[in-house]
Amino acid sequence: MNKENLIVLDIDDTLTISNEKHTDALLYAMNHFGISKVNTDWRTYKNASDSYIFSVNYEKTYNKKFNFDLIPEFEEVMTEHFLSFPETPEIPGAQKIIDFFINETNYAICFATGSILKPALLKLQQAKIKTITEVLESSNNIFTREDIVTSAINKAKKHFGVGYFKHIISFGDGLWDATTAKNLNIEFVGVNKKNLEDFNKIGIKHHIDNWLEFDLNETEKKLGIK
Repeated sequence: MNKENLIVLDIDDTLTISNEKHTDALLYAMNHFGISKVNTDWRTYKNASDSYIFSVNYEKTYNKKFNFDLIPEFEEVMTEHFLSFPETPEIPGAQKIIDFFINETNYAICFATGSILKPALLKLQQAKIKTITEVLESSNNIFTREDIVTSAINKAKKHFGVGYFKHIISFGDGLWDATTAKNLNIEFVGVNKKNLEDFNKIGIKHHIDNWLEFDLNETEKKLGIK
């Protein structure tokens, strides 16, 4: 089926139940680098991505410029610690929805996460969610959510052989996901209940608690693209 449109998927607490474990692994990896005092109010950071949060706290701790060369070691420590937890479950219905988009709709898919890459892949693998690694973008070399999503979209264009997507819908659990979609002028659907109050405050058109209640026709109607 020709792919005229695109679904952009966040991972943590959008496809996998993993945000708390992710935060623990992130803090563990920073502690490995001698960073013990960390502001965990992620909303106060300019960019909600692992690499940016690491960079801000690294520069604050050592009073010297952060270098992306630190990421590989950071990634390995974070991934190893993540493996110490029980395996990651899916958000209900996540595995089936990937197959649905790929096999039964004119929507291509891509993955855009503020996570470092290896932990992100590990979560999807543990949750048995089909992953197309060629269309997944992480924060290993990128700080901003906007650049991460833009890169994922460009990867999807290349992978699916599409020069232009008529409609792009981003799905995410966080306020930053909604803000990123707005900044990029793409549609957004909230997933999960935890930030529903924030979603309502900023006028998000549509929200689902989990993927079992997702209906593509209803979503397109609520977004005004059908």
